[in-house]
Amino acid sequence: MSELVIRALHAGEAELFLSMPDPGLVGVAMTGRSYRETAAAGRYRPEWTWVALRGDRVVARAAWWGGPDDEAPLTLDWFDVADLDAGATLLRAAPFRCEYCLLLPPGWRGQPAVRLAAESRLAAAGQAGKRPLVERLHYTWTPADGLPDRPDRLRYRQAPGDDVVLDVLRRVHRGTLDAHARRDLARLGPEAAAREELATLNWFPAPREWWRLASTPAGEPVGIAVPSRNYESPVIGFVGVVPEQRGRGYGYDLLVEATHLLVEQGAERIVADTDVTNAPMAAAFARAGYPVVQERVFME
Repeated sequence: MSELVIRALHAGEAELFLSMPDPGLVGVAMTGRSYRETAAAGRYRPEWTWVALRGDRVVARAAWWGGPDDEAPLTLDWFDVADLDAGATLLRAAPFRCEYCLLLPPGWRGQPAVRLAAESRLAAAGQAGKRPLVERLHYTWTPADGLPDRPDRLRYRQAPGDDVVLDVLRRVHRGTLDAHARRDLARLGPEAAAREELATLNWFPAPREWWRLASTPAGEPVGIAVPSRNYESPVIGFVGVVPEQRGRGYGYDLLVEATHLLVEQGAERIVADTDVTNAPMAAAFARAGYPVVQERVFME
């Protein structure tokens, strides 16, 4: 058997990366995203794209994704293995410690071929030291799904400076069901976790003027909605309700307000995510007409 060689791509080697056969059952290949086009936009880069080779055959490949202005990648979202051990070795050799996001079709566990393809990638990532964090539902709304009427229960204003937003984020984080926020709270503490959340929201290339703070007609704070966009699509960046207002369905109101604001900005496609375990938010997306188009498994 040929010696295993693991390395980053050189410029102009996209063909080598794409030479690995893949039926496209899971992962980025399932979505039809073009590696070349994404790389041309600066979101994949040769130094962020690694292959494991036996002779001239690619037996595992991985591409880390980031924004065009980012100095380091943010996530591993393209990872395929024909050889599980080679895939694990590749992840250990590459110098990035981002979380892994595996894209999957809805109901993937009930499809034997899809489940096998998913579990081989997850096993390789686990062998490389990554641990399960959370599974998420991924939604895509279009006008064909219908624009829900705005509930007239809350009042909205543009989010002011960082101090006010940070105070709301600190409150929203108390008792949150979001796994990423819970991880950051445990690792960083409340203040740093709120600042980490704010930094993530500020990373999105969309105007801060779109953000909305919500309150009751009596002026009691309710939460925050962040309609935004990433580098590919308008997105529901964040929806959060403060603890004392939970249980009243306000997450739905905030989601609908964010949806309307994006549509008013010309959005014809809006993407969003929530944890499988966040039943109230999943119910809000369903009620607002957001269909589940993917499931996603995150490992850290």
